[in-house]
Amino acid sequence: MNSEPELILPDWPAPQNVRAVCTTRLGGVSLPPWDSLNLGVHVEDEPGHVQTNRQRVADRLGLASNSFGWLSQVHGTEVATLPAEGVPEADGSITDRPGQVCAILTADCLPVLFCNRSGTRVAAAHAGWRGLCSGILEKVAAGFDEPASELLAWLGPAIGPEHFEVGPEVREAFIGYDSRAAGAFSEHGARPGHFMADIYRLGRQRLESAGIEAVFFNSFCTVADSRRFYSYRRDGQTGRMASLIWLES
Repeated sequence: MNSEPELILPDWPAPQNVRAVCTTRLGGVSLPPWDSLNLGVHVEDEPGHVQTNRQRVADRLGLASNSFGWLSQVHGTEVATLPAEGVPEADGSITDRPGQVCAILTADCLPVLFCNRSGTRVAAAHAGWRGLCSGILEKVAAGFDEPASELLAWLGPAIGPEHFEVGPEVREAFIGYDSRAAGAFSEHGARPGHFMADIYRLGRQRLESAGIEAVFFNSFCTVADSRRFYSYRRDGQTGRMASLIWLES
């Protein structure tokens, strides 16, 4: 519990001045059920533990703790431009200021990091199914000055398709926007009338619809990998990982 934070580095061809990482649950001081690198202040963990964990991440990355643009995430489509006053109620953030960190907290939802090929702007999005279906990824992409073809996106750790069971209303909502979404649902849910959903595929479809062709991802599953990842669906009361992106000063 006293080791350094364990980090995941995106495998994508971002410009050299673009830095991005995703934390795991390893390397912090929080006690069960938040053990150990919980970065969420809203999950009933001891506030002092969360602040210590956040400082550990900042120290590991060589960043000031006040450079992190934490959000109050509400499964919506608001995008905050950073730096901002206080803690914005938003599910996406974007910045062109070097050293300013866009930060997204997740524990099953899909985190998506963005940058432009010129390395002058970065962004992050929290895409639970509601925000994803409502257009959070498209809203973040629209915050860049360049055409979408000049953007790169990386999809971080989220619930895998073998564990994401949803009701018919979720499938209908996505298909109502784009009929291609039907391919991201399979009729193998444990409950009658339910479906297994592939949030990675749904995310890629929405990014491609927005014109972003350079989309990168790994085969993570927050539910299946309990050693590295928090999962709200698996554990209920649990911590949060952070997906972070910034421009080097």
